[in-house]
Amino acid sequence: MASTTGRNASVVDEGAFRVTRSIDIAAPVPKVWRAVTDPELLSRWFGRTVLLGDGAGAHGTMSFEGYGAIPIRVEAIDPERSVTYRWNNDDALGMLPAQVDEASSTVFTFTLAAQGEGTRLTVVESGFERTSDPIANLESHRRGWDFELDKLVALIEGER
Repeated sequence: MASTTGRNASVVDEGAFRVTRSIDIAAPVPKVWRAVTDPELLSRWFGRTVLLGDGAGAHGTMSFEGYGAIPIRVEAIDPERSVTYRWNNDDALGMLPAQVDEASSTVFTFTLAAQGEGTRLTVVESGFERTSDPIANLESHRRGWDFELDKLVALIEGER
């Protein structure tokens, strides 16, 4: 499978209720790390991100046109290796709660690994079994990760 940039597309594992995508980015780990952890940079390629606090426990919102402000929280952070976010991004819900709802939220982790002078970035999102329509949400987020990570690559590689 190929996405719009010709890179690996996201893969759905319905049995594990998980979406995964790995891509190689022609940029060093520190640059990619900033793009997946700094709210200002996240806002340039993903959703408009506002986080209060630093590190694990930081919380706030990520806003997308047509979806409003989605509650998000940093669950875990291993500098320049991985960062895990929990968010309420159930596509079938109309009203979003003001804070992350443990009962219906999903978790996504960005893992970074040096690949020569570049970076292998892998995102894994799980927890879809807790959403209102797991199969539809898996497919929606598969498409979303293709779109969003293609924007990340364009941003980072366009800045060289």
